[in-house]
Amino acid sequence: MLIVDDHPIWRDAVERDLRAAGFDVVAAVADGETALRLLPALRPDVVLMDLQLPGMSGVDATASIVAADSSVRVLVLSSSGEDVHVLSAAKAGARGYLVKSASSAELVDAVQRTADGQAVFSPGLAALVLGEYRRLAVAPAERDTAPALTERETEVLRLVAKGLTARQIADELVVSHRTVQNHVQNTLRKLQLHNKVELARWAIEQGMTE
Repeated sequence: MLIVDDHPIWRDAVERDLRAAGFDVVAAVADGETALRLLPALRPDVVLMDLQLPGMSGVDATASIVAADSSVRVLVLSSSGEDVHVLSAAKAGARGYLVKSASSAELVDAVQRTADGQAVFSPGLAALVLGEYRRLAVAPAERDTAPALTERETEVLRLVAKGLTARQIADELVVSHRTVQNHVQNTLRKLQLHNKVELARWAIEQGMTE
């Protein structure tokens, strides 16, 4: 097992709990780039992945790990339980999603089930992910034709779909927080959607996280 989390105290506590439960933790690292670099040598069967990481996001790290080795099962352990983050992680190839408010026993159980090849989502999150994949199964001809978005609106939308907050998007694009909010509102209006969750779902459906 490989742990990827940039908070040292939390990372150490999780590693301690998993080792105590009998898991072989091959490494615990602070960022996605390091995880990817070590992946070929460590060959973990499970990667426990935080989403909010320095540099490469947890969503991008998950997608890269799964692309590099499809046998690796990624279980997300995040402080966020927001729909947009869950859907982004699932789209990237995560086998499960657990929030950090879970108990040690729940974490150990989730890791074991992930190692056994099961999809591990809480009942509410499982229904969300299943519903999204059903949406993605709709024939392309039945989907709404995408309206014209500006280049900047498209950039913002891709980052929303990856689970970034407005402030993180602002930092990424080197613009103001208010500018990002304006782009989001304009895009919502053009797509006739109501909130960022619907916006992220639309982007994922259109393949904008690829």
